[in-house]
Amino acid sequence: MLDRHVIVDGVRLACRYTPGDSGETLVFLHGTPSHSFIWRHVIPPLEDRGHTVVAYDLLGYGASEHPRGRDTSVTAQAELLGALLAELDIHRCTLIGHDIGGAIAQLFAADNASRVDRLMLIDSVSYDSWPSHTWQEIIRHHLDDYAAMPQQDFEDMLARQLRMTVAEPEHMSGAVLDAYLAPHRTPLGRMSFFEHQVRHYDSTPTRQIAPRLKTLSMPTRILWGELDQWQPLTYGRRLAEDIPHAELVAIAGAGHFLMEDAADRVASEIRRLLTTASSASADHAVDRSAG
Repeated sequence: MLDRHVIVDGVRLACRYTPGDSGETLVFLHGTPSHSFIWRHVIPPLEDRGHTVVAYDLLGYGASEHPRGRDTSVTAQAELLGALLAELDIHRCTLIGHDIGGAIAQLFAADNASRVDRLMLIDSVSYDSWPSHTWQEIIRHHLDDYAAMPQQDFEDMLARQLRMTVAEPEHMSGAVLDAYLAPHRTPLGRMSFFEHQVRHYDSTPTRQIAPRLKTLSMPTRILWGELDQWQPLTYGRRLAEDIPHAELVAIAGAGHFLMEDAADRVASEIRRLLTTASSASADHAVDRSAG
């Protein structure tokens, strides 16, 4: 999936950057425990339509750098997203965020509305929806114990978690499951899972940003798997109510990793979002009518 490495703010990000000629730039933000592999069936048909595409592994995830002591919270990741877009000379884009990538998208859109043409949130963390009570207990009292568990026990735990992300068991098995586990099968990968992912499971940023969701002016589409076991559909409905120009699409027979259960549907919903006039077009229309 990824074809280059980009140095941003002194760290290395594994990235896919495909320039297109349609005039649309799409930026994909994955979640946890995941990496850009999750977009493998969604991105190619959009690139085939001539859209510019940016996808990358978040700092501390996948093939990107895993720097010890570096802040990899969603707030820090949103700041790093801005630096990456500047490095690639991208001034406006459509943001597509899944899981904690959706939190990063919310934070970036609220602080940089003029740079976001459209917004898509897919089974996104939001408000106080995360982490689960189980992970809260682990983070508060048992994180070091979990980080020290034998490798096979760790992989078994992570595999159980990953199998919960899909509605159809065969969608998270064999080579696909192996691909999600691969970044965590080294001592560095296991350390990074706890230090760069789990340790930063914290709903404070999404709770703080919640009042500002009502200020978002860009067209927004919210996709949700009706069978999501991690982020209940009630949170998708709440986001659709709070974001002024949002439309909720609930997808039957799909779970949290919507791109595994219904990749074609995700790609088609992105195409549908792109038919909606961007915030830049809307602003231009208002300026012309005012004149």
